[in-house]
Amino acid sequence: MPSVPLRVALAAAVILASAVAPQAQDGAERPAWQGHGIKPQSPDSPFDQVVSGLYFRSKETQAMQADDFNNPGFLAVEQGEELWSKVDGAAGKSCASCHNEAATSMKGVAAAYPKWNEKLSKPVNLEQRIDLCRKGAMKAEPYAFGSPELTAMTTYLRNQSRGMPVAVKVDGPMTPWFERGKALYYQRNGQLDLACANCHEKNHGKYLRADFLSQGQSNGFPVYRLRDQRLVPLHERMEGCMQDVRATPFKPLSDEFLALETYVAWRGLGLPVETPAVRN
Repeated sequence: MPSVPLRVALAAAVILASAVAPQAQDGAERPAWQGHGIKPQSPDSPFDQVVSGLYFRSKETQAMQADDFNNPGFLAVEQGEELWSKVDGAAGKSCASCHNEAATSMKGVAAAYPKWNEKLSKPVNLEQRIDLCRKGAMKAEPYAFGSPELTAMTTYLRNQSRGMPVAVKVDGPMTPWFERGKALYYQRNGQLDLACANCHEKNHGKYLRADFLSQGQSNGFPVYRLRDQRLVPLHERMEGCMQDVRATPFKPLSDEFLALETYVAWRGLGLPVETPAVRN
């Protein structure tokens, strides 16, 4: 009987071997992702064309995302709109008290996150920025990560930038965080000894068992996952990927995931924000 390390190595080999099978599963139509990409905005991009995860999904899923009345993620957009105008906290303010109409004041804002925060001397992502406003200007309790309220507010604010290009900055003080995120992206983890790049860079456009691998772009998050029947924040999805390779995941909103989010956003520079996207 093979030793434990050998069995793990064999399992990883089987998973990667299944990813190179070119045929669609059970006669299903193979998603036509080629030709839907954009030219990378950086010469250092690992891709010849940068493609949204939308085009790695079925035509039915693409149609669901495109129809605002059929896209289940829009329930959270509506909830976020209500929270935007809800007075909360000791200061007696709402988000709208400072920022007025989100359609105007928040247009394009979320597309630039994660973003450097001078006061904290580190970058923050959109969820963290929301809670900083709640604790600071509103004197309200911060929302917990993964709570319906924080996910809805994040979705609502990201939706204000829908159609605008991802525009995260990775120069200046963001550079060390970008480099840290890049190292994490290529770092093998877990019992299966796999890195993010093994699936989303080396094998995108191929099947991994029943799923069709995308480039792992973040332009649609939070995304409505059909398998979960709910919106899933980016850090939860990263956490799930680490669990899938049998690794101990980093905590949501940790510096590790924040760095990884920065690097992944850079990989998708120029892609339109799609929030709320729909995925498998």
